[in-house]
Amino acid sequence: MGKNYLDLKAEVWDTGICAACGACVAVCPADAIFFKTGEESISPFNNGYCKEVTDGVPCGACYATCPRLDPAPTEVLGEYLDIFSAKADIPIPGKQSGGAVTAILVNALEQGMIDAVVTVEEDPWTLKPSSTVITSEDVLINQAGSRYNWWVPLVSSLKEAVITRKYRKVAVVGVPCVVQAVRKMLDSDHDLLRPFGRSIRLVVGLFCTETFDYEKLVEEKLIRERSIEPLDMIRFDVKGKLEITMKDGSLTVIPLKDVDDCVRPGCRVCTDFTAIDSDLSAGSVGSPTGYTTLIIRSTAGQTVVQNAIENGLLSTGPDVDIQAVEKLSGKKVARKQEKT
Repeated sequence: MGKNYLDLKAEVWDTGICAACGACVAVCPADAIFFKTGEESISPFNNGYCKEVTDGVPCGACYATCPRLDPAPTEVLGEYLDIFSAKADIPIPGKQSGGAVTAILVNALEQGMIDAVVTVEEDPWTLKPSSTVITSEDVLINQAGSRYNWWVPLVSSLKEAVITRKYRKVAVVGVPCVVQAVRKMLDSDHDLLRPFGRSIRLVVGLFCTETFDYEKLVEEKLIRERSIEPLDMIRFDVKGKLEITMKDGSLTVIPLKDVDDCVRPGCRVCTDFTAIDSDLSAGSVGSPTGYTTLIIRSTAGQTVVQNAIENGLLSTGPDVDIQAVEKLSGKKVARKQEKT
């Protein structure tokens, strides 16, 4: 018997290092792995069945795709082809920074370069996030600005995109742990991971210091303690501190130490700030207000960006402050080293 969910549970779930990315949920052929919300959301659950453990049928897909079983990367920026700032040249009302990622994906959908986007959407009233599959340019624009710093098992929606709806040109947009899991699918020769690897066309990684538990941060810290209503927020940034831009133009700044108990436990072992395994990395750090920092890492990333520029949906901007990106990246690597 090979490695299975019991090994994954012992090595990752029970040790508090689970990224909660949702990859194991997506690849389980028996639909036996799932997440709960709230206090019990630290790691997944199994419903008591496993093809390998219960029936002796070789599987191990969940173990094969888990990003936490690999050594934590120590690169600050990783390998890249180019780095520059950019902004959307189409109206994107809820954009987080320059709207560049949305513009790139809208163009890719319009041009048939991709046929679906696995991403985060949020409830417009509560801002509660969830994983989703988007195939419409209009829906993609309307969901721009969804806050990836709030945890959701994003990769779980790959099962809907690839297995249920059978899309074959999928783009995945997520934080570094999501990117690491998807990269394992792309690189694996595991029979149960191959359908996912063959169907993923583009991987977009988002800068991330850590993700927060929605219930703890929004319901407790923001609503209950600070009387901040989700509907009054228009932007949520983590740049060494938590910055919340309100609809009235004011800025609420909260030191990260004040929301430390809202950080997902598995984030504390992550060293990757810029999603070094992606085709294209994006974030607000290093670029002026209104622009997005783009790090082009592969020919696939280069192609979709260049195509968006040529079609007038994206334009480049001022030089990126690479040192600012390296500084936050270095801090994330150092944070892990301090805890080991």
